[in-house]
Amino acid sequence: MATPRKSSTKHSRRTLSASARAGLLAALRRRFERNPSRHPGLAWGEIEARLAAAPDKLWSLGRMEATGGEPDVVGRDPRTGDYRFVDCSPESPAGRTSVCYDREALESRKEFKPRDSAVDLAAAMGIELLSEEDYRALQELGEFDTRSSSWLRSPAEIRRLGGALFGDRRFGRVFVYHNGAQSYYSGRGFRGLLRV
Repeated sequence: MATPRKSSTKHSRRTLSASARAGLLAALRRRFERNPSRHPGLAWGEIEARLAAAPDKLWSLGRMEATGGEPDVVGRDPRTGDYRFVDCSPESPAGRTSVCYDREALESRKEFKPRDSAVDLAAAMGIELLSEEDYRALQELGEFDTRSSSWLRSPAEIRRLGGALFGDRRFGRVFVYHNGAQSYYSGRGFRGLLRV
């Protein structure tokens, strides 16, 4: 997939080239049509129209796709009407692994620092980390992270104590655990949520 580029307008919006946009929309549509159980009752035409009106959101989906997330629609927020795109790759997205939890954790490491943090990388992509509730809802739609794990948006009280949450699926069950926020592993990345 082509690399997303910034536009040269005065306000420098994040946009995709016409060919990258067409390729991404085609990939998203194919995934949407192949996985109807993730979004019963939703129509692709409405979602595509919403994406056409939000090029910055399409750019974020492009980043999710380019880093191995395989984003797909997993429902619609009943309060706002927003469509919810979530990374549905079988394992934690390969282009987002080996990261600690957040900037504070990254800066606390004296040596062997990871290349980035999950919170910073998600912000740069324009997406949110999944909450524990989001993660458990995703796991109702299939089996994810059977060989990997994913950082989750962690409550402030856990983070204040130096920890952060992550989730995975093992032995046919979904587990949410804690770890030091500064830790990082080749098999742990993060899954994102984008509201469109």
